[in-house]
Amino acid sequence: MSFRRPDIIRPPSEWKSCFLPLTNGCSNNTCTFCGYYGSKLQIRDVDDIKSEIDALALFTRRGIRLPDVSQVVYSVAQGWDGKRIFLQDGDALVYPFPKLREALQYLNEKLPGIERIGTYATPQDILRRSSDELKELRRLKMSIFYTGLETGDDELLQKIGKGVSSDQVIEAGRKVKEAGITFSVTVILGIGGVEGSKKHVFETAKVLTKIDPDYVGALTLTLVPSTPLYEQWERNEFRPLPPFQSLDELRLIIENSNFTDCFFSSMHASNYLSVRGRLSQDKEKILRELEKVLAARNPSLLRPEFLRGL
Repeated sequence: MSFRRPDIIRPPSEWKSCFLPLTNGCSNNTCTFCGYYGSKLQIRDVDDIKSEIDALALFTRRGIRLPDVSQVVYSVAQGWDGKRIFLQDGDALVYPFPKLREALQYLNEKLPGIERIGTYATPQDILRRSSDELKELRRLKMSIFYTGLETGDDELLQKIGKGVSSDQVIEAGRKVKEAGITFSVTVILGIGGVEGSKKHVFETAKVLTKIDPDYVGALTLTLVPSTPLYEQWERNEFRPLPPFQSLDELRLIIENSNFTDCFFSSMHASNYLSVRGRLSQDKEKILRELEKVLAARNPSLLRPEFLRGL
């Protein structure tokens, strides 16, 4: 079966990156809110990856396009500065370690100007990696992992099919930071619905404080058709948060989290309001901004639904 190139789903901070698929899908396909739910993980052949790296190197150095290479490769490389690579798809860290190392070594050899390689990484696959393996990945410039915590509420984690406990995510974060890899964590506003909101925000703030990540990105729940959570909503078994209550979750998570030096952002397109800053110095300013919008309750201050996206 030939490898099917995935659509580009990326963190906002990877907008300048070139995208290199190692997999299609996610190793944990049980999250009830996610479009990957029930999908089959596909692992790309390492020789196919090397061929794409060769094509990228030829294009970036000499502007030559090969006729047998997908035009998508050249589209994502157009205007690329050669510094950042993002490995797709939902969890490239699941790629078998010897071949992952082989691919990264080849990438560094053919494109030596690369400064940073990033990927999504599930807590499960981080925990499966030894400390030495993670340090070797860091040596090969794999220097940032994006991991979904989603919520610190263990009961809710089980309910949404995340497949890990909050303690396991905390341990994954410890291993990543010990290896010298930047750790970026995402949380989902509204994932507990109306009924689970209070426990979700306070448990999430508590777990984020324990992880003490380099970055936290907040997303707002978007119901994806055909997922179990969407079907629960259709049966009136799940009540999504209204926009301002979702914004209040954001406020409470920021207010109750304490970090050494964390950059917090809600710049993702799913959010009703974008805030960002280093919480060690900008926390009070961000909270004042959120409180001002919450007090006004003016819908025109929020991103309209038609502009929200995944």
